[in-house]
Amino acid sequence: MSKDSLCELIRSRRSVRRYQERAVPIKKIRHILSMVAWAPSAHNSQPWRFIIITDKRRKTKLAAKMAEGFERDLKRDGVPENVRTKVANASIRRFTEAPVVIVPCLNMREMRIYLDERQESEYTMGIQSVSTAINTLLLFAHAEGFGTCWYCSPLFCKEDVRKSLSIPKDIDPQALVTMGYAAERPAKPQRKIVDEIIYLDKWGSNPKE
Repeated sequence: MSKDSLCELIRSRRSVRRYQERAVPIKKIRHILSMVAWAPSAHNSQPWRFIIITDKRRKTKLAAKMAEGFERDLKRDGVPENVRTKVANASIRRFTEAPVVIVPCLNMREMRIYLDERQESEYTMGIQSVSTAINTLLLFAHAEGFGTCWYCSPLFCKEDVRKSLSIPKDIDPQALVTMGYAAERPAKPQRKIVDEIIYLDKWGSNPKE
């Protein structure tokens, strides 16, 4: 792939929330995840695990369980019941109607074990490793002609996700990615210019100053 092609791939990727009803062949999913395996990770530990859900009943069960947690949070925030119900139902539709739901998880068994404060940093390194895999997934799926959207909602209802999918305690759900053939063409999102996101030489020194 040329540099220009890579730039176009990165710039043209979008977060897709509406999909066609077409099923995604399992061999395509396996191919995409075989490339995700090449993402960089701390210690080359490759601590990511991916739960693939294509069955509508399982998607509905997961979405409904997550919506329960979502509603609990909204109630605690003082959101009116009619609004909570509307938002929760929209969330259920969003995940149920996606042809594929992927739940990226962190497997800390692949990481080093410390008996002091370094373990917290090791856990963060695991999260960062899973994040690189998710980004690779989004880009390669786009290269293969699929739309995707990355959601962090499992972080707010991990136990609900665990119970719905019977995930072992040592496997930590980190995110949710929907995937399928796009039924929309989202507009180009705004991005900060480079001078807004970098510092040169030392923290606090803006390159334009």
